[in-house]
Amino acid sequence: MLKQRVRLQTALILTLDLSLVAAAFFLAYAIRSVLFPLALPGLYPQPLYPLSDHLPLLPLALVTWAAPLVFTRRYRSHRTADLKTEATAILKVAAIATLLTLFAVFVLRLDQLLIQDSLSRTWLLLFTGLAFLLLLAEKIALRLVSRDMRRHGLNQRTVLIAGAPEAAAQLAESIEDHPHWGLQIIGLVHTNGSRSESVPGNVLGRMDDVLRIVSEHVVDDVFFTVTPHELPALKDIIDGLQEQGIRTRIALDLLPPAHSKVDLEYLDGRPVVTLSPAPSNFLLLLFKRAYDFSLGAALLVVSLPVMLILALLIKATSSGSVLYRQTRCGLNGRRFTMYKLRTMVADADQRKRELAHLNTMDGPAFKVHSDPRITPLGHYLRKFSLDELPQFWNVVRGDMSLVGPRPLEEKEPYTRRQRRRLSMKPGITCLWQISGRSDLDFDRWMELDLEYIDTWSPRLDFVILLKTIPAVLSRRGAS
Repeated sequence: MLKQRVRLQTALILTLDLSLVAAAFFLAYAIRSVLFPLALPGLYPQPLYPLSDHLPLLPLALVTWAAPLVFTRRYRSHRTADLKTEATAILKVAAIATLLTLFAVFVLRLDQLLIQDSLSRTWLLLFTGLAFLLLLAEKIALRLVSRDMRRHGLNQRTVLIAGAPEAAAQLAESIEDHPHWGLQIIGLVHTNGSRSESVPGNVLGRMDDVLRIVSEHVVDDVFFTVTPHELPALKDIIDGLQEQGIRTRIALDLLPPAHSKVDLEYLDGRPVVTLSPAPSNFLLLLFKRAYDFSLGAALLVVSLPVMLILALLIKATSSGSVLYRQTRCGLNGRRFTMYKLRTMVADADQRKRELAHLNTMDGPAFKVHSDPRITPLGHYLRKFSLDELPQFWNVVRGDMSLVGPRPLEEKEPYTRRQRRRLSMKPGITCLWQISGRSDLDFDRWMELDLEYIDTWSPRLDFVILLKTIPAVLSRRGAS
C-alpha cells in the first residue's frame, strides 16, 4: 500500500513538473513573440513564427526535461533536504535539459525537421530560465505545504534509532529539532540495552531485539548510528529488516573533516561512500574546464603579439632562452612542465643554492628580496605579471586552470593539511594573487588556497578574475 502511494505521488509530481515545463514553453513563446517586439522593437522587429509552427517542439522539450528529472532521482523523498540542495538539483536538471536540447537542435538538426526553421536562441534562454523558476517555485510551495502538514501530525514516518547511547541520543535530538522532517521517534535501541541517566530517550531494548521490536510496533524506518567496524555484526538484522520491507538508514560515524563532501556511488552494483576533500560536482567542473579552455585559448591568441615583442626584448637584453621551463606539481602531485617568460639570468637555478640563506619564505616557496639573478627587464615583467603569459598554453593543455592554487616546485615539504591544495588544478591567479602576493607569508598563502578549495564556485572564479586586473596593475605584492 505504501509503495503504491509513493508511486502515485511520484506520478502526480512528475505530471505537475512537466505541466510547468509546458507552461514555461508557452510563456517563453509569448514573451519572445509578443512582448519583446512591443518593448524592444529595435532588437526584435518581428514576432516568432506562428504558434502552430512552434508546437512540434513541445514534445522535444518535454522529453529533454523529463529525462533528467527522472534519472537524477528527483522523486525520492527529500523531506530532510535543505532548500539549497533542492535548488542546486533543479539547476542541474536545467543544465542537462539544455545540453540535450542543444544536441538535438545543433547536432541532430531536429529543429529543421520539426519546424522547418532555426530555433530561436532567445526563446531557448527564456524557456530554460522560466522552467527553472517555475520548478523552483513549485518545490518551495510543496515544501511549505508538506512542512505545515508534518507540524500538525500528518505525513509522519515512525522511526526506531539503534546504536551507542550517546550517538543515538544525538540523532534523536536532531530529529526532534526539525519537526518539519515528519519523523516520529518510537524509541531507542542501545547496543547494550541499558538505560543511562545522562542520555534521555525511551529505550526499548538491545540490538538483538530490533527485529522483535519492529514486529510489535509500527516502524517505517530504522536508523543505525554505528562505526564502520560494527557493521558486519548487523548483517543479519539488516537482512531481516529488508525482508520485512522496512527502510534501513545507516548514519556512519566516519568523522570526516568538515570540508569533506560525502557522496554515495555504485561500482558494479557495490555501494561506495566517497569523501571528497575538494569540489567534485561533475557538471560544475566540466563548466570550469570549458571556460578555462575557451577563455584561455582566446587570451593566448590575444597575447601572442605581446609575447613576441617581449621575446625579442629578452633575447636582445640577456643571453639564454626566451622561455623558462620548470617542472611543477599539478593535480594530486602530477608533474607537468610550466612555461614562463625568462626573467632571470640563464644560470639562475644553479645559483639558487648560493642564495638559500637569504630566503625570506617559509616552506617550499623561495623568495629573496632584491634577487640578484633577476634581469633589469625581468623586474618589469614580474611587476606586471607579464612573465606569466605563456601559462595560457598550460591552461589550454589542461595542466592548469585560469583560477586555482599557484603551482609550487616541491611536493614533499607540505604538511598533510597543506597538501590538500594539490586536490585542485593549479591556476594562473588565485586568492593569494589578489590579496597581496609576496607580501603574505607562506602559512597565510596556504590558508588562502584551502579557503579557495572549500568555498569554490564558478562565481568565485569570476570574482577572482575580475579582481586580478586591478591587482596586477597596482603591482601590489609583486616581486
